Parts: sequence; structure tokens; C-alpha cells
Amino acid sequence: MIIVYTPAGEEPEQYDARSLKVSEASIVQRTIDQKWGEVKQGLAEDDLDAMRAIVWVLKKRTNPSLRFAEVDPGVDEMVTRFDREEATNYVTNVVASLTADGDATKEDVARVLQNLPDVCIDAEHAEALLAKMTAEDPKAPAPEQPEQSSEEPSPTPTLESPESNTSGSSLTS
Repeated sequence: MIIVYTPAGEEPEQYDARSLKVSEASIVQRTIDQKWGEVKQGLAEDDLDAMRAIVWVLKKRTNPSLRFAEVDPGVDEMVTRFDREEATNYVTNVVASLTADGDATKEDVARVLQNLPDVCIDAEHAEALLAKMTAEDPKAPAPEQPEQSSEEPSPTPTLESPESNTSGSSLTS
């Protein structure tokens, strides 16, 4: 999940929650008194405490003396968005669920996923996924995730790691 924090009158800042290290996730857990699973679920529901704590911890990478009380966004200044991989996984899961009974049509898929671009950091990628899924038989294999150009700037102000921060056995990203 990407947290988009837009301070009043300023440019949006993006924070990739998946870039957290275990030690940082532990700090988030202790700060808001929630287990990591609850924090991740909170992100899916735009939980203000979860978003605030993650933004704070990620900001501490460049400002180690930053105190939690100093990161106090307005309630409408933060939202979460799917990254490209999460959007692709979501579409794959929705299509699998809809086609499990064999009665889903392209129109059913389009209707269920119509708001996907609104909850994705890359709306164009989401629209391309939707176009592909509504152009094909919904029972067809899931779409491949397009490669991100190496020329494209990172969407987050945090350090990126070349490998995934989740284990292969993780149920969610």
C-alpha cells in the first residue's frame, strides 16, 4: 500500500508501507498498540493511526529526531492507494472469485472493478488492467504485470530495495 500524504497547500508525498523494515514495523506496532496484521488491515481501511504511524516512521529515516507528535496530519490529508502489483493481484483475485461459479461475464467484471482506478496510485495501469479484463473472456488467465521502466522515478521518498520485503509464504503484500 502506498500512503499519499498531502499537507494543506503542499505537494503530495508518497510513502510505501511495504518498504518498512521489521524493526520499523515493530515501532509502528508499539506506537499505536496494534499487531502488524491489524496495521495492514487498517491501511486497507484508511485507518488514520496506521497511516500516521507509518508516515512518521518513514519520515524518521531522513529526520531521526522527528517525534510522533510532530506528524499530525489533518484527517483528510492521507489516503492509501494500491501500487501496481497490488492492483494486479486485486484484479486477479476478483476475476477468480467472479468466475468460480462460471456465470460471470465481461460486464460483471467491469461493473465490480469500475472504481479500481480511483484507489490505485497508477490510475493508467489500473485502466489498462480493466480494459484487458473487459476485452477478454473473464475466465482467461490473469494479466501479466507490466514491467516498470527503469527511467521512471520512484513514487516514494523512501529507499527502495531490489528484493521484496515480504516472504513467499505471506498471505498479503
